[in-house]
Amino acid sequence: MASREAAAAFDAIAEDFDGRFSEWASVAAQRRAVRRWLTRTFPSDGTLLELGAGTGEDAMYMAAQGFRIVATDPSPRMVNAARQKSAAQGMSERILSEQADAAQLTEHGARWHASGLAPFDGAYSNFAALNCVEDLTPVAQSLAGMLRTNAAVALVLFGPLPPGEIAVQLARGKPGTAFRRVRHAVTARLGGREFSVRYHRPREVARAFAPWFRLERRVGIGVFVPPSAAEPAVSRHPRLLRALEGLDTICERPLALLGDHVLYLFRRIDHSPLGS
Repeated sequence: MASREAAAAFDAIAEDFDGRFSEWASVAAQRRAVRRWLTRTFPSDGTLLELGAGTGEDAMYMAAQGFRIVATDPSPRMVNAARQKSAAQGMSERILSEQADAAQLTEHGARWHASGLAPFDGAYSNFAALNCVEDLTPVAQSLAGMLRTNAAVALVLFGPLPPGEIAVQLARGKPGTAFRRVRHAVTARLGGREFSVRYHRPREVARAFAPWFRLERRVGIGVFVPPSAAEPAVSRHPRLLRALEGLDTICERPLALLGDHVLYLFRRIDHSPLGS
């Protein structure tokens, strides 16, 4: 499950989260790439489940495209920020923000089914929220019970060994940080609080979802677009960033595992008994 430590860390920075990350051009470029895949993957009038929604940036975007979103996050302050944002933009009828751990969704499933929200038409998670989850199998099993047959699941996780991050951190004289994703888990720090980040291997991700989902493709997010670790320098070169975005659209599939993040696109294969 997502650790209590991770939820507490994101609680601590919830009020400053958007200001801290949203203005960075590299983050915006990677988010555009993810959104391009989300909007082409899901039915435009569908109801979607978001895992690790944070302050609701992607939920707001997807709701504006015609989707209805159940946006979940384990951090209560992140959920509160998302609710305030959707209310301010008149999106409260299209976005339901709830506190929920991605690995413990089953306890919410009966209520969502009873209210008519589930079965969902799809699910997604952006920017490595699931890297705060130690074991992805409970996540996959929970989603299997909440999605329609043939529904898509789009999960954006940290890439296994991105050259961009390696180059940036080596240039800063931090070889340990440059190759941290070689390790299965590391300790991260936000808001003065420590928590564990797990770098799920591609085979590990596929294996966790295999009983209920078919892996259709992997897409590199930030193959050439630099990681946020390269900020604020990247934001000072918009022309270069646009060129790198163009390269990413060409290479995002053949070089998927070199991305700063990797988007895994799964398809619910049937309604076989859970746990089978």
